Amino acid sequence: MKRLHVHLSVPDLDEGIRFYTSMFGCEPTRCMNDYAKWQLEDPRVNFAISTRSSKTGLDHLGIQLDDENELTALRHRLDKDGMNPGAVDGTTCCYAESVKSWSFDPAGIPWESFVTMKDVDIFGVDSVTDSDRHAKSACCDGFPSSSSKSSCC
Repeated sequence: MKRLHVHLSVPDLDEGIRFYTSMFGCEPTRCMNDYAKWQLEDPRVNFAISTRSSKTGLDHLGIQLDDENELTALRHRLDKDGMNPGAVDGTTCCYAESVKSWSFDPAGIPWESFVTMKDVDIFGVDSVTDSDRHAKSACCDGFPSSSSKSSCC
């Protein structure tokens, strides 16, 4: 596990950018009209904000991995432990092409595990590979497993 990922939904992107730029002491590494991201080294975190969600606050947490082998190992571990990670392959999300999995903690908080392949100029396109999942969107919303205790997402 290489980098913690935190994604917050904010009511006003400009105000959010001003606040977090001051908080982190640096400008965002990626800034779009509805999204901003700080790829920080100290603390090592991928911190993103956007105006895409219908509610403000914590959108989801995640682990950004360095390569697909790490993602596969994490998927196997979660599956073995009964966490039913959902696989999403070849998706475009948050202005990046990535491969990812979604899981939910016992409180229903969505966790995204992902490998970023490259930056792109569109927010998202979904490609959910597990048809048993009922996704609003594979991009940033996750999808609950049938064993999830949450009514989230």
